[in-house]
Amino acid sequence: MPRADVPLALATALATRLCHDLAGTLGSLMGALEMAKDDPDLHGEALSLAHDATSTLSARLRLTRIAWGALADPISTAELTDLAAGLPRGRRMRLHLDGLTSGRRFAPDAARLLLNLLMLALESLAGAGDLTISDTPNGDTVLTISGPRAAWPHDFARQLANADIALDAIADLDARSLQGPLTALIAHASGRHVSLLLSPQAEQPPPLLATLG
Repeated sequence: MPRADVPLALATALATRLCHDLAGTLGSLMGALEMAKDDPDLHGEALSLAHDATSTLSARLRLTRIAWGALADPISTAELTDLAAGLPRGRRMRLHLDGLTSGRRFAPDAARLLLNLLMLALESLAGAGDLTISDTPNGDTVLTISGPRAAWPHDFARQLANADIALDAIADLDARSLQGPLTALIAHASGRHVSLLLSPQAEQPPPLLATLG
């Protein structure tokens, strides 16, 4: 793919991915409203389902607006934890944020990068496992994924090391594989260092270290 076509390919994949991520929740909302309309006896249950779907949709939109859009002000650990409620994950995927320093504030570019790292890490659990985020004494942030099928995307380490490799990956990009090269490009644009460490357990993916301070 010519380099001039890369921005359009990325925008297309991003729009497709956003529509895909929101379609399921929107469908649940529409189904609940149809239930309330068609069966008065189920009105209360339908409204409860509609409320849950609306809350999920609102949280997802807040998350993607900051992760994939623009952020003007720093956000706190508490705000980041609140935004993480919008992360898509199944019942067998667990997110542990207790290791983040209480009261810490993340610059806009750091917050955006961390949210994309969280999105990528949850995707990398492939439906089951644990994502643990913790701060180190020198202010870096470590993300660890573990689970039966947990694995970082192929070539992600090389994309983190070289922006051209991340750009080249977009030539074969589809909505499902968007998050890896997108996260790498956001890391390069921020000027912040992100790398995969040596894994202390050979059977588990290596931890990811991000300099966000």
